[in-house]
Amino acid sequence: MQNIDEQTLSQTLATLEQVSTELSKVIVGQQLVVKQLLISILAGGHCLLEGVPGLAKTLMVSALAETLELDFNRVQFTPDLMPSDIIGTEILETDHDSGDRFFKFQKGPVFTNIMLADEINRTPPKTQAALLEAMQEKTISYAGQHYDLPKPFFVLATQNPVEQAGTYPLPEAQLDRFLMFVRVGYPSQDEEVEILRRTTGNYATTLSRILNATDMVLLQSLVRDVQISDQLLQHVAEIVRQTRPSQEDSPSMCGDVNAYVQWGAGPRAGQALVLCAKANALLDKRFAVTLDDIEAIAHPVLRHRILLNFQAEAQSVTTDDVISSLLKDVPKPKSPLSS
Repeated sequence: MQNIDEQTLSQTLATLEQVSTELSKVIVGQQLVVKQLLISILAGGHCLLEGVPGLAKTLMVSALAETLELDFNRVQFTPDLMPSDIIGTEILETDHDSGDRFFKFQKGPVFTNIMLADEINRTPPKTQAALLEAMQEKTISYAGQHYDLPKPFFVLATQNPVEQAGTYPLPEAQLDRFLMFVRVGYPSQDEEVEILRRTTGNYATTLSRILNATDMVLLQSLVRDVQISDQLLQHVAEIVRQTRPSQEDSPSMCGDVNAYVQWGAGPRAGQALVLCAKANALLDKRFAVTLDDIEAIAHPVLRHRILLNFQAEAQSVTTDDVISSLLKDVPKPKSPLSS
């Protein structure tokens, strides 16, 4: 654990509760989605939110950005959006003293701390790919020059289900850049009544800014300081390896994986599982990862990293079904830390 006093630590952790409280002023319900969004940011990764239109995905990200003292840009992804509309472009300028003309790079909206990629699957793959380098390397390359993005840098993207008309499914390489893939479901009846009450009357609220850049850096460092046992690291590695169909050197013990999975998760999935489990523990004010932490974040971390085959599609088997089966079949550590 890094060298900070207990009072500062307690105050910093208390800010996380304040963020959730602030978001509840404008977001009804969706506590799990909000928590997973916070986990992704604390772990220093990008997050993809999927749900049908009208479930407040954009509002959720915008409200979160309002609670953070960080630069924020929103880009509405449309079929005619070009890569230069995201990363920027060169413009021709004239030196008024000498009269010389030169090209100057005009930075695009990706040069920010938080970028909301709204309806990211509404734009063609050519434009989607403009974010690949930014999300992985935190840099932009243009005309042979490299430009560093501000720190911290997060892409919080929303998308409608790919079955909706006019969408372009994200390629596997781009999906893997997202630390978590969070599905947003319908609200309960009571929550829907409260939504109607708030949105059809004169209800208005102002969100307070809770976290600044210094707080974010501290919290991200704390996440990496959270302890995890060697047994749980072995368990994470085994879960990731078991997402892959049987190979000669790695027979899968999960029947659903062998039957329905075409490609399994790569090593990046293990890194994401550990970091997200640590962030989940920190949100619960614990500094040691338990087995429950790993299982709590397994679905949003793995669901976009497993490619199903035709047989799964024909039998309406989802990645979540496979992950649930996998978590049951992989043996638990002999002495797991569990809550």
